Amino acid sequence: MQSETRQCQNCHNEFIIEPDDFAFYEKIKVPPPTFCPECRIVRRMSWRNERTLYHRKCNATGKDIITMFSPEQPLLVYERDYWWSDKWDQLESGMDYDFSKPFFQQFHELFKKAPLPNLANSNVVNSEYGNHNLDMKNCYLVYASMTDEDLSYSRGAVNCKNSLDLYLAFNQMQCYDNTACGDLNRIYFSYDSDESVNCAFLHACKNMIDSLGCINLRNKSNCIFNQQYTKEEYAKERNKYDFGSYKGLTDFRKKLAEFIMQYPRRYGFIYKSVNCIGNNILNSKNVYMGFDIFGGAEGCKYILHAVGPLHDIYDGGPGVGATHDNSYEVMDTGDNATRNFFAVFTHSCQNTNYTYACKNSANLFGCVGLRSKKYCILNKHYTKEEYEELVPKVIAHMNDMPYVDKKGRVYKYGEFFPSEISPFAYNETIAQEYYPKTKSEILEKGYKWREPDIKNYSITLKAADLPDHIKNVKDNILNQVIECEHQGNCNEQCMGAFKIILSELEFYRKMNLALPRLCSNCRHYRRLAQRTPFKLWDRQCAKCGKEIKTSYAPDRPEIIYCESCYNAEVA
Repeated sequence: MQSETRQCQNCHNEFIIEPDDFAFYEKIKVPPPTFCPECRIVRRMSWRNERTLYHRKCNATGKDIITMFSPEQPLLVYERDYWWSDKWDQLESGMDYDFSKPFFQQFHELFKKAPLPNLANSNVVNSEYGNHNLDMKNCYLVYASMTDEDLSYSRGAVNCKNSLDLYLAFNQMQCYDNTACGDLNRIYFSYDSDESVNCAFLHACKNMIDSLGCINLRNKSNCIFNQQYTKEEYAKERNKYDFGSYKGLTDFRKKLAEFIMQYPRRYGFIYKSVNCIGNNILNSKNVYMGFDIFGGAEGCKYILHAVGPLHDIYDGGPGVGATHDNSYEVMDTGDNATRNFFAVFTHSCQNTNYTYACKNSANLFGCVGLRSKKYCILNKHYTKEEYEELVPKVIAHMNDMPYVDKKGRVYKYGEFFPSEISPFAYNETIAQEYYPKTKSEILEKGYKWREPDIKNYSITLKAADLPDHIKNVKDNILNQVIECEHQGNCNEQCMGAFKIILSELEFYRKMNLALPRLCSNCRHYRRLAQRTPFKLWDRQCAKCGKEIKTSYAPDRPEIIYCESCYNAEVA
């Protein structure tokens, strides 16, 4: 079989399906995709709202709850503890399959009937202001994270404590504003740096102690802007930089940005891996277009934000793995799972098609919110024989009577859920974070837009009027509603205003760090801007001329080296 070039029915750009792709689709009995890889990622992301939270009533208990579903959505939303209880009948929402309607129309009807958990959290203590979290304690506005304690304003944090403003963070203690870093203690404002103590503004460094504003260094201490000092000299020089001052902090950021542009960047990070193409891949084998793969992936393609072991998965993530195999077009899915096709927020399930928020189940087709169930279609239970007889008829019907969205895109069996039936607007989801669009672009592409809620607060303090130095901040700052410096005029899900909480103020004072001038969402977007996209370009190593695939676009100004040249000069 030869490779084929096809046209994406969404963006109309060409994409290639390789022979091994066709073999995979044949093995799992799904047709080849009609959307290109990037449009498939965006479509999945349009079903994941991590950071936009609302207040609404629990439809079962009447209690006020925090939820990812906006109040105007015609859904049944239960507080999570009640949803996990046996106080309600999961199959009450079950529907007979109607061969006079497209499948996705029926799934959309079911979605409005089947109770949903208010948040995607498990085992969280005093951490209700967050989503997609596991095993958390005393956390505030933290998302897609696990096993953290006393953490705030973070995303993708694992085993972190007493820290603020982290993104893709692992094993960090008393840290602040770090991106893609691990095994750190008292590290601030750093990117792609590991195993370091008591440093600030590190970039692509490892095993550093008492250093500031360095790039590409290994196993060093007492360095500033890559210059080596004695311990005494370092202490004297370090005292010239006061990050308790917002002006001092801002001036240093500008100086560092100019400094690091003089140094090469590694084309990507692929560590202890064989035959892998992508970025941020650890301990994996035979992975193509993989991003943020934290160990144990094999035979996978087009996957992101994954934790192994996982095998033979195409189009997985954000969020996939934890012992997961032979699956396709899944997001926030896995955990001792196999053969999950077209799944969202589905865990510990086997042999499923088109599921949302299903747990510990098997042999489901088109189901929402089921736990410990088998042989169900549209939440209606069947015998094994009835189920196995009906599923092929449903698949045939999906092909004979496909769903057609408002933009004319055709959804037969093998397509992920249409974005237009997602319970979330595009600008509520992580699609807006990684593939940002303006309101007009969102509507023109056929996605949904939600106007941000009108806030019922009054600004009491403008960011420009905050004290420059943390030492001059009084306790009454805790009572202020501070205007975000962006004033809602950015495209970063700006909250318009923010407050300082007590633990946060104590942290800034203890670490001598200036108060932020941006709301937590805008700070999150600033960290996102440091990373490269989920995309690869052909480019040449700036030193040896070797052809490389990198997530640094050719028009970017950074100096990009291949692995060999980078290691020869840096490691």
